[in-house]
Amino acid sequence: MTPEIILDAAAISRSVRRLAHEIVEHDSVASLLLLGIVRRGAILAARLGRTIEEICGHTVAHGTLDISLYRDTDANHRDPRLLGRDIAGKLDGLRVVLVDDVLYTGRTIRAAFDAISDLGRPETIRLAVLIDRGHRELPIRADYVGKNVSSPHGTRVYVRLTEIDGVDCVVLGGPKSESRRSAQVR
Repeated sequence: MTPEIILDAAAISRSVRRLAHEIVEHDSVASLLLLGIVRRGAILAARLGRTIEEICGHTVAHGTLDISLYRDTDANHRDPRLLGRDIAGKLDGLRVVLVDDVLYTGRTIRAAFDAISDLGRPETIRLAVLIDRGHRELPIRADYVGKNVSSPHGTRVYVRLTEIDGVDCVVLGGPKSESRRSAQVR
């Protein structure tokens, strides 16, 4: 499959703004924490925070969560001291919006729930994703979705963000065996 751009920079910006509006409509920003899954989810959480501040004039707390220690696919079980997270204080009583770039099987989100439970007990946890591509293996759904993408098994969805990749776009790529580098858009 030839890589195809399904969201360009302008479409990503519109999706982030729409997600921010939906979050503001459904959650009190006073006790809200946007918690982004490292790497691209963390960047999207920061963007959502800035956009929510533009919309309602309220600064929203945001943090990062590295779920690699909690993944069921990690045979090496990294040293817990390497767990990267940037969260000010406990999560107890907060309204957490977990942010990630792509929702696929649900295993990443399950790992994030496990990590969050080790950090406290939020009042609620909602899920915001830029891309929901379906094909769930676990009963997990996003509360806020930037774009639903229908993609066959065996294809990849690559989210490129300026802060990491130098460009904002979402690419529907080739088979899983295709390297990330070959699907880059220049």
